[in-house]
Amino acid sequence: MKFLKDTIDKLRPNFEKGGKLHFLHSTFDAFETFLFVPGHTTHGKVHVRDGIDLKRTMFTVVIAMLPVLLFGIWNVGYQHYLSIGEASTLMDNVLFGLIQVLPIIVVSYGVGLGIEFAFCQVKGHSVNEGFLVTGMLIPLCLPPTTPLWMVALGTAFAVIIGKEVFGGTGMNLLNPALTARVFLFFAYPAYMSGEFLSNGSAVWFAGDRALMVDGFSGATTLSVMASGGTAEYSMMDMFLGFEKGSIGETSVLACLIGAAILIISGIGSWKIMASVFAGGFIMGSIFNMVGGTPFLDMPAVQHLLIGGFAFGAVYMATDPVSAAQTEKGKIIYGLLIGILTVLIRVSNPAYPEGMMMAILLMNVFAPLIDYFVVESNKKRRLKRATV
Repeated sequence: MKFLKDTIDKLRPNFEKGGKLHFLHSTFDAFETFLFVPGHTTHGKVHVRDGIDLKRTMFTVVIAMLPVLLFGIWNVGYQHYLSIGEASTLMDNVLFGLIQVLPIIVVSYGVGLGIEFAFCQVKGHSVNEGFLVTGMLIPLCLPPTTPLWMVALGTAFAVIIGKEVFGGTGMNLLNPALTARVFLFFAYPAYMSGEFLSNGSAVWFAGDRALMVDGFSGATTLSVMASGGTAEYSMMDMFLGFEKGSIGETSVLACLIGAAILIISGIGSWKIMASVFAGGFIMGSIFNMVGGTPFLDMPAVQHLLIGGFAFGAVYMATDPVSAAQTEKGKIIYGLLIGILTVLIRVSNPAYPEGMMMAILLMNVFAPLIDYFVVESNKKRRLKRATV
């Protein structure tokens, strides 16, 4: 480690002002701070010192995503072999899943970081670390058969339109990963929400219709319920994640493990997570009282187990930039996301997922929620004040 640090120290003068490679200063600084704690000091009279910086925060979030990533890789292989009726081992599933998922991750990081580096070089700014998380979230919320060119296009849209036009990391109004997902959803709906493509290939698992065993459906649980059918998986299978869906969204158990890591580390807001689940359960219970259709009669708790509900509640809704900032606002924000998710699912079969739309909508209203919470606190304190 000392050898690596000495090597970087020797190279640094070439990238500093006056050096022959100064135009690559942002790139060099990104790699240096990736390996070692930044040597920058704070300036001014008021500042807060902490033992963790943005890079370490982002790394913690990436670690929290490992459970859903690992399970997603296994499940991609499991769904493939299940669809063609072949027995498979743990290693068979993992190897097949890696072949499908790894290229998507590489393209996401390659395109996203390339654009980030280019923007920072042009603007002369330091490279921010926010894409360490976004680059992983984008693949996790996509179907495993998404074409690589589509992954690249969605990633580029998320970085340029979803973040850089607002000023970069920390300034974005919407969650960048969801921005990529919604862009691809509306631009190429057949690849994001269908069952089979026109060429016969499946959307939610790497398989061909001609190779599928009799009785195997290519539809997700949400699609089946939205069309008036009944769920083909048990509640336990839904909780564990043994169903078709986006790479990282099927296992509620894996999402909860990630949630525990985020909450214990103090990075994720438990208030947002809990209130999203509470809002979804409340809205589902209300629809249960109305009844009349399979979707309305579906147990409220089942809404929390299918689709990307748990994944969105844990990893998307808790984005510290686009979420509400006040403590009371976080609860209101989370409740509305949960309520809107179930409302969209049940009332509009064209968008059976719901979670994506609900989070993006509440991202827009999060500043307004915080504004009214702050104003309410000010009025309450003024009433208590004695003149």
